[in-house]
Amino acid sequence: MPCIPLRIAACHPTFPGHFPGRPILPGVLLLDCAVLQVESATGRVVTGLASAKFLSPAVPGEALVLDYEVDGAIVRFDLRCDDARWLRAAFIMARRRQHERSQKGRLQ
Repeated sequence: MPCIPLRIAACHPTFPGHFPGRPILPGVLLLDCAVLQVESATGRVVTGLASAKFLSPAVPGEALVLDYEVDGAIVRFDLRCDDARWLRAAFIMARRRQHERSQKGRLQ
């Protein structure tokens, strides 16, 4: 299973307001980072989120690792720190050309 190190700076601007006194990384930011890394690694486009389960909060300064596996149009992945799993999820993927053709003519 391929793995990608994921670094999110401890001074990231979301930490102070999420949550004051006990900062954690917002789940949407974890998913966004995963989208960017998976698209870059696979050359495909994420078109949807099939599932997501947040298992533990990610806190400032943790060294996260994204492990992923491609299974047809689905990419399953775990986001972890050492042996502790923070997120288990799956994206629905499309090849870039298929996605571009399906988007042609759509209003933005």
